[in-house]
Amino acid sequence: MNRMRGLTIGIDASRSATERPTGTERYSTEVVRNMLEIGERHSWRLYRRNTAEFEDSLCVGRPNVEFVVMSAPRFWTHTRLAWEILRRPPDVLFIPAHVMPWRVSVPTVVTVHDLGHAAFPSTHTLTQRLYLEMTTRHHVSRAAHLIADSASTAEDLERRYGADPARVSVVHLGVDPHFSPAKSSEIEGIRHKLDLPEGSDYILHVGTLQPRKNLLRLLGAFARIATDYPKLSLVLAGGPGWGAEDYVGHARLLGIESRVLFPGYVAEADLAALYSGALIVVVPSLYEGFGLPVLEAMACGAPVATGRGSSILEVAGDAALFFDPLQVESIAATLREAIESPSERSRLARIGVERAASFTWRRCARQTLDILEQIGGSGYRSRRAS
Repeated sequence: MNRMRGLTIGIDASRSATERPTGTERYSTEVVRNMLEIGERHSWRLYRRNTAEFEDSLCVGRPNVEFVVMSAPRFWTHTRLAWEILRRPPDVLFIPAHVMPWRVSVPTVVTVHDLGHAAFPSTHTLTQRLYLEMTTRHHVSRAAHLIADSASTAEDLERRYGADPARVSVVHLGVDPHFSPAKSSEIEGIRHKLDLPEGSDYILHVGTLQPRKNLLRLLGAFARIATDYPKLSLVLAGGPGWGAEDYVGHARLLGIESRVLFPGYVAEADLAALYSGALIVVVPSLYEGFGLPVLEAMACGAPVATGRGSSILEVAGDAALFFDPLQVESIAATLREAIESPSERSRLARIGVERAASFTWRRCARQTLDILEQIGGSGYRSRRAS
């Protein structure tokens, strides 16, 4: 019987606690934070490009956590991180939201979040496609184990890239408890902060403004129903990605420019109130590796309408209305159905909150830590955290 021992676990934390996190950064932050809380037996090395408040919150009272801060003008992963791993190898390296070094001397576990570049290549720039294709193939061939956000992504890894199913584990993401139905005063506060029209309802989309979010079709669908609901607005909340300049022009071309609001990036602290105040949250993405906005909206008691396909069904279950994301008329018809049926919106809100409660970051972290322990320590057995 092997003596139980702690591992030294290295983590690329360069995408944790960033100033303006999107989905992968939130995942990186939450899975790391929760693993540190349940993995007290282990020693942790968190590799970063710079210091952050994130470190203070994790280091207090945690003598088993070491932050290794390394700077590099370019190619940080393949130069500084790779060298540090070679110089002081941990038992296992975890890459939650980036790319593993081209040469790495320890068993490495990589989370693959999204294969949209392979499913819908036209929604990515050529540079993005080449980079994502190259790094995905590298992960499949060199990582000791892969974590996929969803069964859909795992199946795509196996089907498109020939990944060994025995080396791929599905670990669903979670939702923070602060994503919950907001008070009316909080909803009014965010409406005022973002200068949303008073006395009007809004359809909400949250996510970076970029082609893979399928926003041109969403604008077309909103244009088809806008005249029937003169007090209804469409709010596209998110920072600009490539091609973002097309959306304002398209809204103008459709004659709905005054009805479409672009508040920009919304801080995580404000998202719960924004979700809670929405008449409908719509996620028309062509491909999602998980679909965190769907989960967050459900947790806040917002009715959700979303596209069929990729991972969304795993997240939403029967707690959403579904449409064909490639058909403008299908999106419009589904939005109209939700608008016209308060009872259906109430039903979706109720079962959405219940379903979202089963997706927790603690469970995500526990399953991830189990994998790291298995890969990093031969015969290692952990005492599961309560």
